Amino acid sequence: MSVLLHPGECRRIGAPVRLGMPSLGRIRANRIGFACHAHGFTVVELMITVAVAAILLMIAVPSFRHMLATNQLSTAANELVGGLSEARMEAIQRNAGAQLCSNLAANNTTDTLGKQCSAAGGGAVVATSGSTAAPVRAAPAGLVAPVQLSGDIVAIRFNGQGLGFKAGGSGVPFAGTVATLCSTSLSSNNRIDIDMAAGSVVSTTASTGSCP
Repeated sequence: MSVLLHPGECRRIGAPVRLGMPSLGRIRANRIGFACHAHGFTVVELMITVAVAAILLMIAVPSFRHMLATNQLSTAANELVGGLSEARMEAIQRNAGAQLCSNLAANNTTDTLGKQCSAAGGGAVVATSGSTAAPVRAAPAGLVAPVQLSGDIVAIRFNGQGLGFKAGGSGVPFAGTVATLCSTSLSSNNRIDIDMAAGSVVSTTASTGSCP
């Protein structure tokens, strides 16, 4: 007598199976033994699984590294844009001068605002009176390898109306690139330019180029 078993099922053939027959009564099948169907992995199946997992890992790791490097570059650019925005808002709220600091001391000038800038660049200071000034934002923490500056940050000084001018420059609202950040971990779209138009409108543009 054949017995159909599902995967992983064990059944004792012949007992306690009972066959009902209308006219002959119940006949108990003889005890024959046990039949089991073992379910598991073979060595070949295991080797194939490991090989597929290794291939997927080789594909995923470079993609993850690229995504991480892109996020680091974007974060650093956003922090610098945040410094511009905070300096502008402080100038408007206080109706006083405020400055986005450059990493180059010569760009900051040597007046009240410029002297308060640190060498790191990207921070913001604001005038609290005619002869004193105080930092209101630290330099961006994201400016660490592999992200770096390509060139120097332009020191932007805002007046009480929120218009930005190049520190020590002419009285024309600034229009141009404030800073360029780049990443040595990316081969394409590895640069972000932070631009300003009409002394107030800030935008970012990604590009591919050398770093630094």
